Amino acid sequence: MTNCIFCKIAARQIPSKTVYEDEDLIAFHDINPAAPVHLLIVPKQHIDTLADCDERHAALLGKMMLLAPKLAQDQGCGYTSNGDGAAGKGGFKTLFNTGPDGGQEVYHLHLHVIGGPRPWRGMR
Repeated sequence: MTNCIFCKIAARQIPSKTVYEDEDLIAFHDINPAAPVHLLIVPKQHIDTLADCDERHAALLGKMMLLAPKLAQDQGCGYTSNGDGAAGKGGFKTLFNTGPDGGQEVYHLHLHVIGGPRPWRGMR
C-alpha cells in the first residue's frame, strides 16, 4: 500500500528504532509509548486487520506471537515463573487492536508488546 506508514517502515522508507527484522516481520519501538517498553511487531505483508486474517495467515500470526516474549525478554520485561504454577515476576502485555471500536489507528496488522513497571496497569 502506497500510503501505509508501516509498509513504508518495513521498506525502510521511513526510519524506525528497529529491534528485530527478518524476511516476514519487522519490530520497532512505538513512537507514542504507553509504557516503558512498547514495541510493535509488524508483518511486512500488508494485511489491514486481524479480522482480515484466515488460515493462510496462521504461521505468520504464530511467528508474531512467539516473537513477542523473546523481544520482551530482550527489552528487560520478560516473565520469570516461580515454577509452582503461581505468579512469578516480570511480564508484559500483548495486544492486537482491530477496527475503530477496537482502537486501531493504523490499518496494517500489528501486535503491541507492552511492558515494564506498570504505569499502564489500568489498561485492559
